[in-house]
Parts: sequence; structure tokens; C-alpha cells
Amino acid sequence: MDHRTRIESYFNACSAGTAAEIASQFTSDAVIYDTNHRPLKTAAEIGSVWEKVRNQWQNARWYVDSCLSVGDAAAIEWTMTGVHESAGAFTVRGSEHYRFEDSLIAEIRQYWTFDRDKPGSALVDFPYAERDNFHQAG
Repeated sequence: MDHRTRIESYFNACSAGTAAEIASQFTSDAVIYDTNHRPLKTAAEIGSVWEKVRNQWQNARWYVDSCLSVGDAAAIEWTMTGVHESAGAFTVRGSEHYRFEDSLIAEIRQYWTFDRDKPGSALVDFPYAERDNFHQAG
């Protein structure tokens, strides 16, 4: 499985799968480092946390907008959509760097900004609507 396909499988599992389906995309000792929360360590913890995140943000969905990979590494831009209980629908965008072992995700370093009270983030004045490869919130 190529890296983009693995990442899309991971995002599909985050969007609609079980914690076990999310965890199956990772090595057992995988780690996710993030700019907004403590590291998630082990595939089982990653699966459990992302299933909770999806439910917290009312069926959040994740999309790969762009992906570059070489060797055992990949970098992506992504979009997440969800619904906040008081702020309504929102879109968050970010960037991640991946390390793979035997076609499974071994590490993710996530770079994004999130405000729980007013979710949503994007590049200032970036022409998302003019780019075919960026998911548009619906």
C-alpha cells in the first residue's frame, strides 16, 4: 500500500470506523505528536482518542488535500469538518508529517491550531475554493 492510500485509509477510519479500525493503520507502538495536546502513544490509544474526537465534533470528517512522499516519510495538508454545539459547522486545516514502518504509520507530527470555543482554522487569504485538491466544507 502506498503512503497516500494508507493515510486515506486512516482518515476514512477516523471519519467512520471503529477504534480498532483506526488502530489497525498503525504500528502497535506508534506515536502522534500534536501542537494542541499531549502525545498519543500506542495504536490502541490513537484509535480510542480519534473515535471520541469524531463523536465530540458530531461526526467529524477528515480529508487528505495534498500528499508528498519519499522513502518512509510523507507530508500532507488536510481538512477536517465538524459541528460545534454552539458555533455550528466548522472547518479546520492543518499539516502533518508521517513516518512509516512496513507500510503502517509509526509516527505523525501534526501542525495545526484549534480553539475549542471557536473552532476553525485556515491559511489567511489562501484561495481554497479555487483549488481542486482542497476539500470544500459542504
